[in-house]
Amino acid sequence: MKRIIETDDAPAAVGAYSQATSNGSLVFTAGQIPLTNDGELLDEEPIESQTDQALYNLDAVLDEAGASSEDILKVTVFLEDIDDFDAMNEAYADYFDDQPPARSAVEVAALPKGVGVEIEAIASVDEAE
Repeated sequence: MKRIIETDDAPAAVGAYSQATSNGSLVFTAGQIPLTNDGELLDEEPIESQTDQALYNLDAVLDEAGASSEDILKVTVFLEDIDDFDAMNEAYADYFDDQPPARSAVEVAALPKGVGVEIEAIASVDEAE
């Protein structure tokens, strides 16, 4: 059965989607952008700061689902400019310092609200805990 994941610790969905969904075994997060909980958009910040905020938001959503970064199986990183890859990767590596998940990183034509990065994840979760 599908469960909708919502938390006030991450920015609310800005469209017709959920922050995450789960079937009891897996959690699928929506893409997280560098938008703070109080609505501050970090689109003018360096890509490292944008990445940190997106990962912070991802963490909050996973926490609400009963998962953590250690439970992430796959991450997709969307970059507005692939030339930002090395800087994004440095911030990303700090977040996943041990046993990082599988990952894809792709350049896209544009991202919501003009940000430089959006990050989504698939994590395993045991709702029985």
